[in-house]
Amino acid sequence: MNNRIIELFNIEYPIVQAGMIWNSGWRLASAASNAGILGLIGAGSMYPDVLREHIQKCKKATDKPFGVNVPMLYPNIEEVMNIIIEEDVKIVFTSAGNPKTWTAWLKDKGITVVHVVSSVKFALKAQDAGVDAIVAEGFEAGGHNGREETTTLTLIPIVKEQLDIPLIAAGGIATGRAMLATMVLGADGVQIGSRFVASEESSAHQGFKQVVVDSKEGDTQLTLKELAPVRLIKNKFFNELQTLYKKGPTVEELKELLGRARAKRGMFEGDLEDGELEIGQISGLIHDIKPTAKIVQDIIKEFQEAKNMINEL
Repeated sequence: MNNRIIELFNIEYPIVQAGMIWNSGWRLASAASNAGILGLIGAGSMYPDVLREHIQKCKKATDKPFGVNVPMLYPNIEEVMNIIIEEDVKIVFTSAGNPKTWTAWLKDKGITVVHVVSSVKFALKAQDAGVDAIVAEGFEAGGHNGREETTTLTLIPIVKEQLDIPLIAAGGIATGRAMLATMVLGADGVQIGSRFVASEESSAHQGFKQVVVDSKEGDTQLTLKELAPVRLIKNKFFNELQTLYKKGPTVEELKELLGRARAKRGMFEGDLEDGELEIGQISGLIHDIKPTAKIVQDIIKEFQEAKNMINEL
C-alpha cells in the first residue's frame, strides 16, 4: 500500500494512533509504531519532565517513526517544544490553537508538522500556515471536539474539496471498513483514538477501559460547549452537569463543577463516578481489550476484505 501518509511518515499502513491525554504514553506509542502505524505520545497530560521521560522510553522501545501530540493551550508550551527539539522528535501533531504560532519554528528544525482541525475554515488556515498534513476530526470523536458538530462523513469530502496537502480522517473510526469509507471520501489515511484506549498498552485505568468496552450506542454525549466541547460517557459527573444546565448556569458555575484534574481522575485514576470519561461514539462498537498489534492487524485485515468486497460489486 503506497500513499501520501505512508510516504510522509515512513510507515507501513496509513494509520495514526491518536495522542490522547491519559491514554497515550510511551507503551502505546511504541507498540503502535512497532505494528506499522504512526504512534503518538499525548503530551497534553504530561508535565515537561514526564514528557521527556516518555520520549526517551519510546525511543528505546521502537526504532520506527513516532511523534508527539501537543495541545497548544498547554501552559508550558515553550518548554515542551524545546524538549521535543532536544530529544530529536521528528513528527509533531498540534491541536487546540493557532498553527501559525509554532509551525514555521518547528519546520525550520526539520520537523514534520500536522495540525488537527474540525472545520474547513481551520483546515485552510493550517494549510496556509505551512503544515505538512491535516487531521480533520468529525463530531463523533471522543475528547475535545469542534463546536460546528460536523460529522466525519460530511467533513472529509468538504475539506478534501479545498485542500492540497495530505488529509487524515478522524472521528468514529475504529474498523477497517470505516478506514476504507473515509479514504473513499477523500482521506489519505486515518487517525484512530477510541479503539486504542481499549488496548493492553494504553495508559488508561483498567476500569475506564472496561467502561469503554461495556458502553453502548447513545452512552456518550458532547457537553461543556461554553468552556471547551468534550464528548463524555454518561456517569454521575455527567448527570450532575445536566442538572446544572437546567438552571441556566454561568461559565463560572460550570468551571466550579468541573474543578481541576477531573479527566485524570476518571481516565487515569479510575474514578468512574466523579471523573471525566472521554471517549468517542464508536465505543459502542468496541467489545474487547487486546494488544495494539492485534488491533492494527484486525483493522488492516478488515480493510482489505472490505476493499475486495467493493471490487466485487
